[in-house]
Amino acid sequence: MKKVIIRGDPGIGRGATIEVDGEEVVCFSIDRQSDYHGADRPQLWCTVGTEDEREAFEKRQFVPHFLDVVAVDAEAITVIQARAA
Repeated sequence: MKKVIIRGDPGIGRGATIEVDGEEVVCFSIDRQSDYHGADRPQLWCTVGTEDEREAFEKRQFVPHFLDVVAVDAEAITVIQARAA
């Protein structure tokens, strides 16, 4: 599980499946930042992981402050599925 900061809006929602740095992950949660008076582009702060990590996320069996953080531009990710089915 890790935190992915996406600069820009690729049009994804919670439950989306994306590819980041060659790894296919699911967005468990998404927090949208800088809409009100922030940067010129929105940022999506996503907690992502594999399907095997979903139960650990739902039961909060992780420490958010200790997750690895990756920051990418929206153009650098591949959207496989935009939202949960």
